Amino acid sequence: MEHNPKILNQASAAEKINQAENNMINTIAETMDLYGVTSSVGRLYATLYFQHEPMTLDGMKDKLGMSKPSMSTSVRKLQDIDIVQKVWQKGTRKDYFVAEKDYFQYFKKFFCKKWERETNMFLGSIDYAQKQLAEVLDQSDIEEHLQQKAQLDYDQLEEARKYYHWLQRLIRSIESNEIYDYLPKEMPDDV
Repeated sequence: MEHNPKILNQASAAEKINQAENNMINTIAETMDLYGVTSSVGRLYATLYFQHEPMTLDGMKDKLGMSKPSMSTSVRKLQDIDIVQKVWQKGTRKDYFVAEKDYFQYFKKFFCKKWERETNMFLGSIDYAQKQLAEVLDQSDIEEHLQQKAQLDYDQLEEARKYYHWLQRLIRSIESNEIYDYLPKEMPDDV
């Protein structure tokens, strides 16, 4: 890590930290649409990410200037995608929340859940569709253009099946952490 040798006083050090965090909060907020949430919900996640202690809804409301009902809805959205968790705090009845800070873990949870849903739906639909198409292909008295169309569709779905089986293997390799054998978390020194 490269540091600027300029000597900072306490106030300028705090300002530099604030600028760095705000820059990252803005970046995180603007990219959260990938996960199906708005930038304001993303801003909440990013704010929690840079908190090193759990926060209450009141604390979030004060920090972000949002209403408590809006804050509550936003926290639920973040909990739904497993990027914010409720944590217990001894001696209080208030709910406290923390952000997931391990991006690898979050990637695993978020994308594997989505991909698993997609593979299950598509493989089930492919099975159903190919069964229907096979019935057409098994009939010798069906017009040739319909037979050809059924065969083309059947073959196309067979190619799609290969992709979804590959996606299932990818999911398993991510869930088992095997993927890191091929694509390590850390950059190799020679890159």
